[in-house]
Amino acid sequence: MVELNRIELHTIGKLITPHKTIENIPVQAVGGREFTGIAELVPELAEGLKSLDGFSHMIVLFHLHKSKGYSLTVKPFMDDKLHGIFATRSPKRPSAIGMSTVKIIKVEANRVYFEGADMLDGSPLIDIKPFFAKVDNVHGAISGWLENKDSDVAEKTRSDDRFA
Repeated sequence: MVELNRIELHTIGKLITPHKTIENIPVQAVGGREFTGIAELVPELAEGLKSLDGFSHMIVLFHLHKSKGYSLTVKPFMDDKLHGIFATRSPKRPSAIGMSTVKIIKVEANRVYFEGADMLDGSPLIDIKPFFAKVDNVHGAISGWLENKDSDVAEKTRSDDRFA
């Protein structure tokens, strides 16, 4: 493996989800609509959630803490062909950072309850960002190799052992 530069990140809390193991969990938040989760911030950061309840969705950045190592080409969950790691959302990445856009259910104290849990229970929470519909929805965007897949492939696909 290549020696990469390091930076220091501070976790702001943890994610609480029903997914205790990496097997058979949704591979995208859209496929995890029936699963709810909680983004629990350390209590001292609770004030930073002020006004988040006015948004319908948020982007959650988290550490893929069970991921070990990486490959520069992978066969992603939603395809049977090899692709470069940066053209996928594989959990085995040089920087093991996960990202999910989830629906906010409610904000209470230092907790944000959400719908669309596709991450492991106990995942360290790196950041929360509000989803801005006017700027985050990119009209005319093209989804590369995913473009020709069934429109519900992300909703139906579950993880297997290929990245264990």
